[in-house]
Amino acid sequence: MMMLASALIGTVVVASAKSPAKPAMPPPAAAASVTPTTTPLPTKYVVLTFDDGPDAEYTPKVLDILAQYGAKATFFEVGQNVRKHPELTKRIHESGHSVQNHTWTHADLRTLSAAAFRQQVTSTDTAIRAQIGSTPACLRPPYGGVNATVRQRAKALGKDLVVWTVDSRDWTKPGTTAIVQRVLKNVHSGSVILMHDGGGNRAQTVAALPTILKSLKAQGYGFRTLTC
Repeated sequence: MMMLASALIGTVVVASAKSPAKPAMPPPAAAASVTPTTTPLPTKYVVLTFDDGPDAEYTPKVLDILAQYGAKATFFEVGQNVRKHPELTKRIHESGHSVQNHTWTHADLRTLSAAAFRQQVTSTDTAIRAQIGSTPACLRPPYGGVNATVRQRAKALGKDLVVWTVDSRDWTKPGTTAIVQRVLKNVHSGSVILMHDGGGNRAQTVAALPTILKSLKAQGYGFRTLTC
């Protein structure tokens, strides 16, 4: 069974500065202690995921819309696209979204040798880590292609496999209305929603996203991200 994990969103820790060891003058009154604050996770939530980016045209538009609605998402990125647009991977991370692994070339992991599997995953890890400073722990297999071998190899690389529970099928370009309806008719708390910000013309996804976010928020949904 696929493993899904949600991450804390918006954790902020403020540390007080240390006083000099031997002050020349009497020390001032002790400052009030500062305790870490954590933004609570929404109890009714969805996980928005975007695959196949980053893309120079569509990823910035998706990011702008997410910011407008105060929504966070998880981006499963293709390594060769990270290499082409590293600044977008960095922007996604700095905007508070999660960046995870979607292989180097969008390869079907079920068809690869052990060496090719490792190369697809670790090369993407390296490209992403160079931009965000950490290594993705989540791996989304292209096409949702999973079997026992894929599970075993992913585990050996320290990866949790992540698929989805609601498929917008936006990659078929069915029209903005169809994308909206597919998401909203099937969503429930805890849903992992699949959309795309790369891999082709994603104008319909961009057009559908504001309506989806507005409706989800009106229904009381919050947004979580994945870090595995």
